[in-house]
Amino acid sequence: MPRPRTERGHRSFHFSRRLVGYGADPGFAVDTNMREVDAGAAALLGNHDDAIASGSIGMNSAAAEALDWTRIQLNSAQREFLTQLPLTLEEGQRLFVHASAHAPEHWEYVTSVESASRNFMATRAQSTFCGHVHVPALFHLSPTEKIAGFEPVQSVEIPYSRRGAGWPCSARFGQPRDYNPAACYGALDDNETAARKVRDAGLLKILSHRLMDGA
Repeated sequence: MPRPRTERGHRSFHFSRRLVGYGADPGFAVDTNMREVDAGAAALLGNHDDAIASGSIGMNSAAAEALDWTRIQLNSAQREFLTQLPLTLEEGQRLFVHASAHAPEHWEYVTSVESASRNFMATRAQSTFCGHVHVPALFHLSPTEKIAGFEPVQSVEIPYSRRGAGWPCSARFGQPRDYNPAACYGALDDNETAARKVRDAGLLKILSHRLMDGA
């Protein structure tokens, strides 16, 4: 797994995808995430991670077979790490979840306007980041409570407003159902980051305040 922390200057990493389930080296995947968590990253429980301990009931035959194989590849420390992963994580006005804010334990996808609506109604968070999808998607709730969804374009920045009601973000991993086998991720650079850079540079405080206020 690449470590872009020092290359791109990201302050934190959140792994909301499942850690095991389809890969041929699950022990490496878990060990890598354990090191990232020790270094300050956050990892969330995915449906396949949960199935390592709870069983493969409800999984299709291919997923169940992969999980049965994966289960015996992991040692006790790796399995224990998976059992301790949380379903959700809140950081200020941001909510991170593998499935949805509406029913995180039911592994519901957030892939439509209808599911995004349920997600928005279930949380007060301004932004919700979801990992349990196989196609990248973004949904925005306007101040008038109208929901719009669209598909992100690679390397194209999307304006982010602190005044918006939310941006559930879905990152595709594992099975690429958009027929693009490359891994994808999203990087959030909001006004808080820009304001911190202004303060760190020793500029007037009023400039950072204007950034936070959206002026």
